[in-house]
Order: sequence, then structure tokens, then C-alpha cells
Amino acid sequence: MRNSHGPGRRFGALWRGASCKVRTPQFVLAAALLAVLAVFVIIPVVRIAVDTVVWQTGDVRLSRDAVPGSLTLFHWQRVFRSPLTSHLLTTPLVNSILVGVGTAALSLALGGLLAWFVVRTDMPLRRVAGTLAVVPYMIPSYTLALAWLTLFKNQRIGGTAGLFQYLTGVAPPDWVAYGLFPTVVVLALHYYPFVYLLISNALASVDTSLEESAEVLGAPRSLVLRRITLPVVLPAVLSGVILTFSRAIGAFGTPYFLGSPVRFFTLPTMIYSNIGMRFPSTANILVLVLIALSTILILASQKVVGVRRSFVTISGKGFRRKPIQLGRWKYLALAITASVVLFAALLPFIMFFWQSVMEYAGTYSFSNFTSAFWLAPAGTRLTEGEPGLLRNPEILRAAWNSVRLSAAAAFVAAVLGSLIGYAVVKGRGTLISKAIDQVSFLPYLIPSIAFGAIYLNVFIRQWGPIPSLYGTFLLLVLTCAFRNLPFAARSGVATMMQVSGELEEAAQTFGAGWFYRFRRVVFPLTLRGMIVGFSLVFMTTMRELSLIILLVTPQTRTLTTMTMRYQEQGFVQFANAITVVLVVMSVIGVWAIRKLGGQSGGY
Repeated sequence: MRNSHGPGRRFGALWRGASCKVRTPQFVLAAALLAVLAVFVIIPVVRIAVDTVVWQTGDVRLSRDAVPGSLTLFHWQRVFRSPLTSHLLTTPLVNSILVGVGTAALSLALGGLLAWFVVRTDMPLRRVAGTLAVVPYMIPSYTLALAWLTLFKNQRIGGTAGLFQYLTGVAPPDWVAYGLFPTVVVLALHYYPFVYLLISNALASVDTSLEESAEVLGAPRSLVLRRITLPVVLPAVLSGVILTFSRAIGAFGTPYFLGSPVRFFTLPTMIYSNIGMRFPSTANILVLVLIALSTILILASQKVVGVRRSFVTISGKGFRRKPIQLGRWKYLALAITASVVLFAALLPFIMFFWQSVMEYAGTYSFSNFTSAFWLAPAGTRLTEGEPGLLRNPEILRAAWNSVRLSAAAAFVAAVLGSLIGYAVVKGRGTLISKAIDQVSFLPYLIPSIAFGAIYLNVFIRQWGPIPSLYGTFLLLVLTCAFRNLPFAARSGVATMMQVSGELEEAAQTFGAGWFYRFRRVVFPLTLRGMIVGFSLVFMTTMRELSLIILLVTPQTRTLTTMTMRYQEQGFVQFANAITVVLVVMSVIGVWAIRKLGGQSGGY
């Protein structure tokens, strides 16, 4: 009898244990979070995939066989096997890969060289140089593209001469002013800080006594570099290359401004073009191609870095880092570092302001100075009736939209990130905890322009209890919040792991309910980490263009989209004035982030 009831009793015990876990607040919270992530992350991706095999209402323009709502492979055949394949897919894909490879290579050269100068040599002002080296990433990448146009555009395509042609009388060739070359250079100047930070951290962990020992034993410098230094920093190099490559192929603003004049299309700009021409299914297929390419790159990065042998460089033994003596070459190193920072950060800002106070574009003399584009009243002839930036209600409304969008998206992402961190840490090792952790990271794999296209496709019409959100401010908030959720979620997990579970258990022993424990114990201890997550999302959203360019309406325009609007209309003074405001706001925001990070122990 005892044996016959044994399995039943064990099953009953397992059932009661599982039932108790399901009823816990942690499990309920985890299930609710997983449902939210499914609605706003997983289902939208699935829905656009489904829409690519369904006839849409506007497809009657493409085929007489179109029956809206019925299944078809027409769109896939049109993209992959038609006379338009080269224009729609092959050429933009090749261009995107070329941009990614070029950006990664140049970023590696710039970031690696600056990291070596700052960390391993006796170059003067290394600490200052190390701080300034990351400044270019504070500035939106497309603003560097506008600066490039100001410097190098020519009259053949640009209409007015750039500063280089004005000073020298020589028109830059088209390949210098527009297309692949300037796109690669501008994106590299924006993204090289990724490589710099990764490689500098790796170099800082190398004990130079290992290299000195090898040299004492007769090893030449090249062998020491190849067999000791390079293996230690190689994982950081690979991570930096993959990261910059994946970011570059998903960039929209820079290829749009520098490529459109010569019809240089990448996947992001082709997605934008097809949505503008009302071919959503074609755009969705290109979105899926871009997602697949980005995902393969991230997974390849994890695979390559994960299988490499690791080398212990930090231990309990003595550690010594002796800078390499450059002698008189140290001033050349300082000049190279200063030139990169000057060209990538300071010079563009000067050009933005200079262009914003020019009465006529292309004339760079001081006699051409005017404050009209900043202060002119409405009806001024020079500004074609528009008031100056500081008096322009449309621009001021866009500035307010930028601030409130950034704040609202950051608040939603920070709260969700904190709750995700709690669910992941408290349910560590469970299937639902792993699922939340993985799904919350999924938006990182989706380029910004693709994520915006997904939300446009899904929320342009009602589905289930969710009404149509297109044209609403709420759609912008949700898009920015969930696209940047990985940053807030990672911050939340890291913060929650620092809080001992004994504190909450003590409150539970005294009868405190879950909501009370979270509000009075967990929340105060993790507030600073939440603030850091809020700040990161706030600043990312403040300078966002690719993500929201497909979603804004005249009522929901932001400063970034206003910049694009004025640039397209030829009002370069207004575009540059707005850019000056954006750069100032970005620098102030980064300063605030550093202050908050310092107060919370860094991040």
C-alpha cells in the first residue's frame, strides 16, 4: 500500500509546490511582464512577417491578381526574384555591408590608436584626451553628416558651395561630398568611441611586466605584441568591430543626408523610401532582412568571443602598468588625438553655429552675418515669413515634444526595467525568468528604422483591444520606451543583484505584504539604478531620428525631425540652428548622466 501511493503522493507534493510558486507575487509579476513584452515586442515582429505574405489594399497598383486579405508570395518574389531585385534589395544590401565594413575598419583604426595612446604611452594630457575621446558619441550622427555637407558639398549637386570650395575655389568631387566615402567617415567618427572604450579597458588590464619579461628573454617587439598583447585585447577588438558594424548597417540619418543626392541607397533608406511610396509589404521584407542581418552579427559576436580562450590578467598578485616612452613622438600622438576630437566634435559645432548666422548660404564672410534665423519676428523676408528659432512656435513646440517624449519614454522604460530586474533576479534559474531576460533584450537586435517600421505597421490600425495609435504621442512614447528597454532592463538587473534578499525576507517575516515590501524596501535601494536607466533612455531618445522618422506627424514633430524637414526644404540656417540647440542639450544631458552615474557608483 505504501509503495502504491508513493507516486501519487510525490505528484501531489510537486503539484502543491508548483501551485504555491504560481501564486507568489514574483511569479504573477513575471507572467504580467512576459505578457506585456509579448504584446509590444514579439507579436509586432510576427505580425509584419505575416503581412508580407498577404495582399494589402494598395497592392492593386502592383498586380491585377491582388485580392486584399488573401495569401500570396508576390511580395517576396518581387523583392528576391524580379527585375526590381537589384534596385530593391541587392544594391542597398551591398551598400549597407560596405558601409558596415568601412565604418568598422575605420572605427577600429581610430579607436584602437587613441586607446593605445591614452592607456599605454606617456602622451601628455592623457586624462583629458581620454575624456574628450568619447565626446563625438554625445552628438547625433546625422548632425555630423550635416557638418560634412557644410564643409564639402559642391555646386554641381548641393546648389551652394561648401566651406572648402569657398576657401580654395576647388569643388570637391562628388565621391568626396556624397555617397559611400563620406558616409563611412562620418559614421566612424561617431562610433569609434565604442571601440575606444572597449580596447582601452582591455589594455588597462594588461600587466606590462609580462611584456617586459618576454623582451628580456629576447623576444622582438612584434612577437610580444602578437603573442601577449593582442590575445588579451582581441575579444574587445572583435566586440567593437561587430558592434560598430551592426550599428552602421542600421543607421538612417547619415546615409539619407549624404546618399540621397547621388541615389546611394542602403537598407534603412530603402525602407523609408518604400514606406513613403506606400509599399509597406516591400518595406516589411527589407525590415526582416535587416533584422536577420543584425541578429546574425550579434550571435556571431557572442559565438566568436565566447569560444576564444580567456587570459587572466587581474589577480591577487602585484600588478604593474608602465607607460611606453614615446620621446619626441609623444607630441605627434597628442596632435593626432586632438585632430580626431577636433574634427569629430568641436569643428562640427562651430560649423553649425556659423551656418545658422549666415544671411545667405555658401557665403562665409563676416559681412554675411545675421541673427534673423534665431531672433527675427514673423513676416521677415529673409526667413520667408518664418519667425526665428527662439520665436518660432512650431520649433518651440518641437523642443517641448522632444523633452516630454524623452521623459515619458525614459519613465516607462525605467519602471519596466526595474520590474524586469526584480523578476529576473528573484526568479533566477526559472524558465520564466530566462524568458523575460531574453525577450527584454530582443529590441537591441532590431535596428531603429526597422523597429519604427514594425510599430507603424502594427499600430496603424486597431487590433484586439488596442485602438489605432498612428499619429498619437502615445505611439512615440511606446516605440522609444520598448526600443530602449534593453538598456533599462540591464541596469535594473545589475542593480537588483546588488540588493540582498535578506532585507525583503526580514520585512516579510514581520508580515509586510509584497507591495509594501517593494515600495518601502526594494524601491528606495534601487532608486539610483533606476535613475541611471532613466537618464540613458532620456538622452538616447532626445537625439533619436531613425526610430521615429516614420511615426511623427505635424503635431508630434521633435527637434530631430524638424532638422530633417528644414534640411530637405533648403533652410540650412534653421536646420543648423536647431542642431546647435540639440548638441547643447546633449552635452548637458551627458553631464547630468555622469553626475548621476557618479552618485550611484557609476554604471
